[in-house]
Amino acid sequence: MNVSIIGVGITPFGKFPHLNLENLGFAAAWEAIRDAGLTPADIQTAYSGNALASQLFGEFTIGQKILWGLGIHQIPVINVENACTSGSTAFYLACLAIESGAAEVALVLGVEKMYVPIKKVLDAGANDLETKLGFIVPGSFAMRANSYIKEYGLRPEEMALVSVKNHQHGALNPNAQYKETVTVEEVLGSPMVVSPLTRLSCCPQGDGAAAVVICRSDMAKRFGSKAVQVKASVLLSGSYDNPPHLAQWPADTRSAQKAYQQAGLGPEDLDVIELHDAFTIAEIIHYEGLGLCPPGEGGKLLKERKTWLGGSIPVNPSGGLLAKGHPVGATGVAQIVEIVQQLRGVAGARQVPKAKVGLAHCMGGDLQGDARSVTINILAV
Repeated sequence: MNVSIIGVGITPFGKFPHLNLENLGFAAAWEAIRDAGLTPADIQTAYSGNALASQLFGEFTIGQKILWGLGIHQIPVINVENACTSGSTAFYLACLAIESGAAEVALVLGVEKMYVPIKKVLDAGANDLETKLGFIVPGSFAMRANSYIKEYGLRPEEMALVSVKNHQHGALNPNAQYKETVTVEEVLGSPMVVSPLTRLSCCPQGDGAAAVVICRSDMAKRFGSKAVQVKASVLLSGSYDNPPHLAQWPADTRSAQKAYQQAGLGPEDLDVIELHDAFTIAEIIHYEGLGLCPPGEGGKLLKERKTWLGGSIPVNPSGGLLAKGHPVGATGVAQIVEIVQQLRGVAGARQVPKAKVGLAHCMGGDLQGDARSVTINILAV
C-alpha cells in the first residue's frame, strides 16, 4: 500500500469523570498532528471511530465536534460505528481514501467514554432474542471458553496466564488503565462473572482516545518524522451460514490470510502483535486464527512464554485490553499506536528489541458463531 503513518497520539486509558468525549479526542488528535510535524490546516479528511456515544449520551457526529475544537473544518469528516473495530475501521477507510487519491493527508481518531452511570447492560444487539434472554457478551465468551476447554483440554490455570502476562506488560505502560501485576491465583480467585471467566479474566470499562495521521508513502519523508508503512489493511465481516464452532472465529483466519497475502508476509515474519483480548480465552483463540500456532495449541504457546515480552513473538506488550483498558471506539486505533511506537523503538520499558514488522488485530462482536467484524493491519519499517 502507498500509505504511511507519520503521527500518533494517545491519552491515558482509565476512569476520568471530569473529562468528556471532546476533551479526550482533542488531546489525542492534537498530539498526533504535532507528532507528524503538521498543523490542523494540513488535514484534508478525517475519520472518527466511536461505538457508544449515541447509546450513552445521545451524541451524534462527535468527530465534527472534536475537530472543530482543533480548528479543523470544511473538510470531509466521516463518523464510524463498527463495535470494537470502530477505530480500526476508521483507519481502514482512511487508508482507502489515501490509496484512491481522494486525499493526501488524513487524520484517524478513535474515542470513547464508558465510565458513566448507566441503567442497562451494554450489549451488541439489544433487539436480538438471545440478548433478551440474557445472552450478553461475557456469556458468549464463556461459552467459547467452555467449548475450547472441552475440545482441547485447556486448564483454567493456563487460560489465567493471559491475564497475568498482560497485567505484567501493562505495568510497564504509563497509559494503561491498570498497572498492577496479578498472579494466577488472583485471577482464578477473583469474583466469578460467567464460569469459567472471573473478573480478572475480563477487560475493564474506561475512557480514552487515540489518533494517527497518515499520508501517501511517497510524501512521508518530507514531514520529518519516522514514518511507518502500512503493508496491509483488511476489514471483513463473519460468515454466518455455517454451524458455529465455538473454539474459533472463522473471520480471524480469513482476515489474517488476506492481510498476509496483501503484505507479502506471513506470521513467521511478525515481531510484535497487538490483538483483541477482551477476555482471556479470546487471546488464545486469536493466536490460532492469526496462524501463530495450530488449533488447540494456543495455551501451549502461552505456557512456553513465547507470547510474553522476551519471547519469540510478544503479544499485547501494551497490556492489551485486559490491562491497558478497552474504551471501545479508541481500542483499534490505540493498538495501531502501540505498534507504531514499537517499530519506532520508543516504547520504553515494554520495547520489543529490533521490531520491524507488527500486526494489529481487532474484533467487533459475535453474530451466529462468528465475528461481526475483524480488522487486521500490518505495519513495517
